[in-house]
Amino acid sequence: MDAIKQLVKAHAPVKWLFYGDSITHGALHTCGSRDYTEHFTERVRYELGRSMDVVIKTAISGNKTRNLLESFDWRVGQFKPHVVFIMIGMNDCSDKSGITPQEFEKNLHTLAGRIGELGGKTVLQTTCPIIPGGAPDREPQFPVFMDVIRRVAADRRLPLVDHTQYWIQNAAKHYYWMSNTFHPNAYGHTAFAHLLFKALDIFDPASPCCRLFVP
Repeated sequence: MDAIKQLVKAHAPVKWLFYGDSITHGALHTCGSRDYTEHFTERVRYELGRSMDVVIKTAISGNKTRNLLESFDWRVGQFKPHVVFIMIGMNDCSDKSGITPQEFEKNLHTLAGRIGELGGKTVLQTTCPIIPGGAPDREPQFPVFMDVIRRVAADRRLPLVDHTQYWIQNAAKHYYWMSNTFHPNAYGHTAFAHLLFKALDIFDPASPCCRLFVP
């Protein structure tokens, strides 16, 4: 993560891109409030004074790693981002997706490789856990797929923001942070943002973004 932290401190403007599924898309389940990528935009471009930075979000609801690869040139390649945050896996882990953990792992490696070819840096993120009992097609394989993300990050020496582990450590708060079985609400997105800020060493309890209430 040190190289990413240095970009935050550098004078040169940075293009940040968020890539993933409905959870990063932030549609519907925030009920009009900011999602975590929008909190990131406010924290970086306004509060940190990096107004020349560009924050791009090309996440799409329902996406799996296959979709990220198929539309990579349009959604990532044309922007030549310096940093790409990938949060994916909630749909891949469904037994209806047809995607095995092995394919998921291969797809993540391919995505990171293609980002590297553009000159960009990949930051992998695990996602929010599933509330037990609500998604029988996803629950059994979810931990396996999150472990794959951790393994790819370790194998490629990529930065990892492990939201899943953080949420597990705060399991009693899940019902306050979730809109439904596997989509975070506005509080959940604030929890995402705060952990991301801490990972980047830009969390400041005195800032408005970092003071946002999380139950």
